[in-house]
Amino acid sequence: MQQFKEILETFEDVSHVKKIILSNKDGKIVSTIENIPGSTGSIKLYHHLYLKFGELTIDAAVKGIELYSEHSKEAKDYPGKHPNIDRLLDIIENEKVLKIKIIK
Repeated sequence: MQQFKEILETFEDVSHVKKIILSNKDGKIVSTIENIPGSTGSIKLYHHLYLKFGELTIDAAVKGIELYSEHSKEAKDYPGKHPNIDRLLDIIENEKVLKIKIIK
C-alpha cells in the first residue's frame, strides 16, 4: 500500500488555495479547512476530490478514505484524532453530501 506522503506527491498544486469551505445541502457551513501547516495534506486531498467529484458524495468519501492510506485505519481506531477523515467516514455512514467551495 502506498503511503499518504507518496500519494500527496501525485496531487495538484494547492499553493493558490487559502481554505476549503464545506457546506450541507441547505448551504450551512459545516467545516472549514485552512491551508496552514498541519492541514496542507487534507487541503490537497479535498482539492483533489473536488476536481474529481465536484462535491463530497459517498463515492468521493470512499475514495478519500482510500487516499488517506495508513491514516484511515488510525482514524477508525481513534475517532477524533483525524477530523478530516472522520468527516468522510460520517458522509459514508450517514449518506450525506457536502458542497465544496475553494477559496483562493
